[in-house]
Amino acid sequence: MSLAFEIGGVEVPPGASRTIDLKIPKLYTHTDVCMPVRVVHGRREGPVLLVCAAIHGDEINGVEIIRRLTSMSVLNRIRGTLLAVPVVNVYGFIDKSRYLPDRRDLNRFFPGSERGSLTARLADRFFTEVLGRATHGIDLHTAANHRSNLPQIRAFVDDPEADRMAVAFGAPVILNSELRQGSLRLAARKAGIPVIVYEAGEALRFEEFAIRAGVKGVLAVMRDLGMLLERERQGRRPKPARAASSYWIRAASSGILRLHRSLGAHVEAGEMLGIISDPFGESEEPVVAPSAGLVVGRVDLPLVNEGEALLHVARVRDPTEAEERVDSYQAELAGASELADPTEADSGEPNPEAGIPDRPEPR
Repeated sequence: MSLAFEIGGVEVPPGASRTIDLKIPKLYTHTDVCMPVRVVHGRREGPVLLVCAAIHGDEINGVEIIRRLTSMSVLNRIRGTLLAVPVVNVYGFIDKSRYLPDRRDLNRFFPGSERGSLTARLADRFFTEVLGRATHGIDLHTAANHRSNLPQIRAFVDDPEADRMAVAFGAPVILNSELRQGSLRLAARKAGIPVIVYEAGEALRFEEFAIRAGVKGVLAVMRDLGMLLERERQGRRPKPARAASSYWIRAASSGILRLHRSLGAHVEAGEMLGIISDPFGESEEPVVAPSAGLVVGRVDLPLVNEGEALLHVARVRDPTEAEERVDSYQAELAGASELADPTEADSGEPNPEAGIPDRPEPR
């Protein structure tokens, strides 16, 4: 039997679940601010998994993923401990902003400093009180404003435990992602804590496909770590496509963009993927793929400046096979009713269709 789990000066006994409010710096209005942490502490010892979201305050899909996750009855029989933090960057979340009030990116300031800037102090509080108590971590993200990401895992695959989690998550694509200075993943790795990043959807939007994929992936990692004893109901998925690297296709000129390829599509070297034109269409600049790959990110706003990133392409071994994996993954999630919003059955409202949305071409 496990011992009580202590966080923020609060003890959570075995078999219990508590929401703990970690105090962080006040607003300048003298209003108290807290970071909510849900602790689900099993009766039996096991891994301590951190699942966190909204490190960038406008990336909110992860907030809904954690809400659905923590409402599941399967957690009543958990082995080990789940630390769920739906909103890390509370200040940015309130302001619907990626950044903190001091205009800094929280994911470049870990492990933080208790005497540094506001961002550094928030990073220190989170790292000291939450991340430092975990054995494993899943960091939930979306694309930046006016961009969308295909569900994907980014991990430092040279770390065997991080690679194991990446495969277990089951997203259609795994990108080998280097560790950036000041990132949560680098700080965690230095502390011996493997962390993977789930990227899906866009900022300031709930996207049902991305949310369902996230819930399913977190549960799959928990099963792989031995935290959940029940088996997955559906059959084993195909192995994810691996990408050792990726590249961005950038705008060769400023203008109005019309893209012809969507998320999850494979592209060939030399293929024309879109056109940038002036408002009259008198001058047109083709958008061409320099090499083959799978589209894992794209810009949604059709108004672009020269040099702006338009499409993010992963260099996978077989882009056609990877595209088929994305299609089967989408079909699988569309029928996964157990991953839908648990409150919708009570409201009588139908579930939104789960799938990569068909985005109209920019006009």
